[in-house]
Amino acid sequence: MSAKPKIGGHLSIRAGYAGAAEAALQLGAGAFQYFPKNPRSLTVKTFDPRDAERCRRLCREHDILSIAHTPYPSNLAATPGEKGGQFERTVLSLRNDLEIAEACGSVGIVVHFGTYKDRNPLQGYQNIIQCINEVLSGWKGKAKLLIENQAGDHGGMGMTLEELVQIRNLSIAPDRIGFCLDTCHAFAAGMWGGAGDDAFVPKAEQLGYLDAMAAVHLNDSKYPHLSRKDRHARVGQGYIGESGFRRLLETEAIREKPLILESETGADGTYREDIELVGRWMEA
Repeated sequence: MSAKPKIGGHLSIRAGYAGAAEAALQLGAGAFQYFPKNPRSLTVKTFDPRDAERCRRLCREHDILSIAHTPYPSNLAATPGEKGGQFERTVLSLRNDLEIAEACGSVGIVVHFGTYKDRNPLQGYQNIIQCINEVLSGWKGKAKLLIENQAGDHGGMGMTLEELVQIRNLSIAPDRIGFCLDTCHAFAAGMWGGAGDDAFVPKAEQLGYLDAMAAVHLNDSKYPHLSRKDRHARVGQGYIGESGFRRLLETEAIREKPLILESETGADGTYREDIELVGRWMEA
C-alpha cells in the first residue's frame, strides 16, 4: 500500500476539474470523485482540455487518484432502438465521460450495473454487454469503465458478484473494465454481510472480482442488511457500523484502492472528519 491512504469524497466541479483536485488537496485527501458533467443529463459535454490537464497535473504531483461518476440517467441495460433513444444516448455519453476522465488522468468512470424492467432478464444482460461493447469499441485510453454493484431498489440486477464478473468476462475488452464496490449497496443487496461475513472476500478473490476492482464507495447504510434500499449513511453511523468497515479494511486489495465517501458531509461542510476517521481505522 502507498504511504498515503487513498481516502476522499465526492467533490463539486463548480470551480472546474482542477478546482476539485485543489479541494481534495486542501482536505488532505488521497482521492476524490467528481461528476464529469451535469449528473442529470446525458448531453455530451465539450470540456476545457486545459482545465483537465491542470487536474491531471495536480493529481500526479500530489499523489491523488480521481474517479469520474457518470450521470444518473446512464443505463447500460437500455434497449437499442427503443423510443427515446436512451441506449444510444447512454453510449455517446459514456464515451464522452471516458474522454473527460482520460484527460483528467482519472482511474475510470463509475456506472451503475443497469436497470431492465421487462419480463426477460436475459435481454437486459444482453443489452448491458452490447452497450459496454459499443462504448469500448476502439477505446485506447487508460481510463476504465467501472461497473458499480446495485442495492436492488430498482430491480434484481447487479446484486451479485457472479453477475458483475460474468458481464466483464463476456465483453469484448475485459481488460478495459473494472469494478467499483459500493459497500452500502452490497450490504443492502446481501452481497456482503458486514462484520460477521466470512464468505465475501474469499468468494470475491475466487471469482476474480478483487483483481479487477479499481475503486470503493465507502458508504454506511441507513437500513438493515438485505433491505434492498440505497440510502447512504456516514461511515460508522449506520447498520454496517465501525466494526463492519474495520473488518472490510483488513483486506489489502480493498485498503489500497481509492475509498470514496458519498454520504452527508460533516459539520464543516466537508468530508474531512470522515476521511480522518477512516484513516485512523486503517492505522489500527
